[in-house]
Amino acid sequence: MPPAESFKPDADAFAHPLGDQSQQIGNRLRSLRSERKLTIAELAAKAGVSSGIISQIERGASNPSINTLQKIRSALGVNLWQFLDDAPSPSAEDLPFVRRRANRPRIVAGKMHLTKELLSPSSSENLRFMILTLPQGAESEDMLSGPGDKGGYVMSGQVELTVDDRVAQLVEGDAFQFKSTLPHRLVNRHDVEAKLVWIINIQDSHL
Repeated sequence: MPPAESFKPDADAFAHPLGDQSQQIGNRLRSLRSERKLTIAELAAKAGVSSGIISQIERGASNPSINTLQKIRSALGVNLWQFLDDAPSPSAEDLPFVRRRANRPRIVAGKMHLTKELLSPSSSENLRFMILTLPQGAESEDMLSGPGDKGGYVMSGQVELTVDDRVAQLVEGDAFQFKSTLPHRLVNRHDVEAKLVWIINIQDSHL
């Protein structure tokens, strides 16, 4: 990943106020942990985070970063989007390769309020694409890495993309692609939010 996140969401896209989403993720995390019969301490040890962080998330007292959610989801054996359990269900008439606008899950993550809005249909396994929103002044706190490729297209605003210490200033209409094993980050240094189509082809179905 809005992240409520100081941004202006599309009125008819799936969204929660930030507090509501934090509570939703907390409830879902507690449910997933209980299903696996793990204590908070056991899950924290598996995920490599503190018990206090797990407890805060479950109480809805913390808005976790994507990196923290990634560690926890890996320990639980679920994908990132399973932390959102009340997205609108697809219509019975919808085909499995279609994701309707009204059925987009959205995660608002971390102190920078980075928004990730899933566009991929539920049938997609190896490819994930989404709308990434960075509020003014926001910086990606963590970008998931792994074997594969990442790419994107700037829909609006301007961003600074750093890939392996090489920096590109991108504006509306620019596109990019790089190996996802390379260290990378996005920064919005401008006074208007930026929106990108973000594409991930990483050999990890949990993303």
